[in-house]
Amino acid sequence: MSNYSKPLVIEAGRSERQYWQDLWRYRELFYFLAWRDILVRYKQTAIGVAWALIRPVLTMIVFTVVFGGLAKLPSDGVPYPILVFSAMLPWQFFANALSECSNSLISNANLISKVYFPRLVVPTSAVIVSFVDFLISGIVLLALMAWYDFVPSWRILTLPGFILIAFIAAMGAGLWLAALNVKYRDFRYIVPFIIQFGLYVSPVGFSSSIVPEAWRWLYSLNPMVGVIDGFRWAILGGQTQLYLPGFFLSTGLVVLLFAGGVHYFRAYERTFADVI
Repeated sequence: MSNYSKPLVIEAGRSERQYWQDLWRYRELFYFLAWRDILVRYKQTAIGVAWALIRPVLTMIVFTVVFGGLAKLPSDGVPYPILVFSAMLPWQFFANALSECSNSLISNANLISKVYFPRLVVPTSAVIVSFVDFLISGIVLLALMAWYDFVPSWRILTLPGFILIAFIAAMGAGLWLAALNVKYRDFRYIVPFIIQFGLYVSPVGFSSSIVPEAWRWLYSLNPMVGVIDGFRWAILGGQTQLYLPGFFLSTGLVVLLFAGGVHYFRAYERTFADVI
């Protein structure tokens, strides 16, 4: 009997089942990439993780002054800074995830071109890094609530469900952009425009309640509308109402975005090492 065991041969995408098993087997690489990106982001920065707080706080101040102070838009019975920041949390997470995911494969070109592993690990780790920023930014929301003596209702217990929807939306859009950026490098210029445009067409600086009822369903074709409205419904409570037809429409689009992103990413995954 031979003393040598049969070698383990790993081939990219032999089957769907093999692929998802490989994802679990390469979980340590996932942890390494996520932790590495977190360290690199804040390495040799003067104020460290505070950078994760500065951007949403400054945006909140601008929106509060412009929409709440000058335009006098309704705040659903809550302090306007809390109204804005409860929307900044999911939006900033989504925007950061798009930016990080779109460049994730390019940034790891040397690794991808030399070693086989499920490429899905790379954009997923980028989303996790953005999620860490999301958790850090949550500290600001807690501080605002304490400052205004605002106590959330029982709806806050539903927040994990809306966080999951936000994560799926970020992951779905991120997979599309990660794959497209490898195939068409022009997308590195398009992503910042998408993020900037999306900020103004999403209900970040204002409440969705100002949108006329006849147009709410059309407005809800923006997947982030349902995510942001869900966050506000869970965090603000009180007079904040969730427009259910629009929420279900946005959530359905998030699911389709995610399913389509996984399918598109997997379809072109074999070519990444050659093209990149």
